[in-house]
Amino acid sequence: MGEVFAGRYELVDPIGRGGAGAVWRAWDRRRGRYVAAKVLLQSDAHSLLRFVREQALRIDHPHVLAPASWAADDDKVLFTMELVRGGSLSHVIGDYGPLPPRYVCLLLDQLLSGLTAVHAEGVVHRDIKPANILLEATGTGQPHLRLSDFGIAMRKGEPRLTETNYVVGTPGYFAPEQMLGAEPDFPADLYAAGLVALYLLSGKKPDQQAIFAMYEHGTPRAPVGVPDPLWQVIGALLQPDPEARFRTATGARKALAAAQELLAEPGIGEEPVEVFDQIGPLPEGFGPAGPARTVPAADPVPSAETTGSFHLAPPMPVPERPTTPPTTPPTQAPATPPGTRPYTAPPVPTPSMATPVRRPGPPARVVVPVLAIAALCFAFGIWALSAG
Repeated sequence: MGEVFAGRYELVDPIGRGGAGAVWRAWDRRRGRYVAAKVLLQSDAHSLLRFVREQALRIDHPHVLAPASWAADDDKVLFTMELVRGGSLSHVIGDYGPLPPRYVCLLLDQLLSGLTAVHAEGVVHRDIKPANILLEATGTGQPHLRLSDFGIAMRKGEPRLTETNYVVGTPGYFAPEQMLGAEPDFPADLYAAGLVALYLLSGKKPDQQAIFAMYEHGTPRAPVGVPDPLWQVIGALLQPDPEARFRTATGARKALAAAQELLAEPGIGEEPVEVFDQIGPLPEGFGPAGPARTVPAADPVPSAETTGSFHLAPPMPVPERPTTPPTTPPTQAPATPPGTRPYTAPPVPTPSMATPVRRPGPPARVVVPVLAIAALCFAFGIWALSAG
């Protein structure tokens, strides 16, 4: 049995770790299902305020993984999300290396679709990277992406929780204006989406210095292995000047749809990409329907030690007489109500084989004190006679 949080969430096993806390697979007792629970490790004011901001997000979109509920227990807080089993984009690259361009188009389109919903709520994610983009375990079917981890997201116009000129995010996926201390804005998320697409096509983390150098003399040519139609979209996302980028994720999706039509069909014998279950089996004591509850043992038969009384001795068994038919038909036992143990009446002895009935004596808790008092009185009488 795992630790029960706030009387509702039973923590099963850790499945990840973020910058602010650990992520657990947990059993939601109220809803009767497994969820992902992010437990906050720190309790300082900034961490708690970020937690409040993150758990307050309620974005209902198939490609967004936003918090669903939260709970507090003593000095800990957690919020829960749907359990996504396919790991992150980093897992897929670790398994396959560079991905086919058409597959990358599907993933990039889903990421931009999720960003469209996030930006429509006025929220800037600020930490888009492969580790924060999860996948459902769809096997060799069409991938299903979920944008997660809104720990440092903020709405436009909200006060910043960091000092001026202090950069928040993951190194390697900053937009140039972020590193200059600009206010968070949607084009910064689009720049990071372009870096993620380049990562999926190359199989390695992009070199931002090399990318900046590529743009010193205008939009560069497509890197090796990147089809030119797809590069037209990714190159526009990676423009160092935010004014030269796509202004919205919707505009980037339209350009991507046009580019996808120009891509070559998958080659014959091309290995399909399979998204595996990365969480693994449940630990001992847990099953698909939740924690495995042990069946309580049957109630013990009352005894003299527990009740303070004695039982009648069981009657002697009566041997069957095949030659003598029963005089009365057997009586059918009444139906046993649900949830109760059936009652079986003891056999009734026949007159010829009657067993003498033992009458119960006084309870043990009465006999023992009486005998003790009698013994004391006897000892006192012996002492008095000797003294006299």
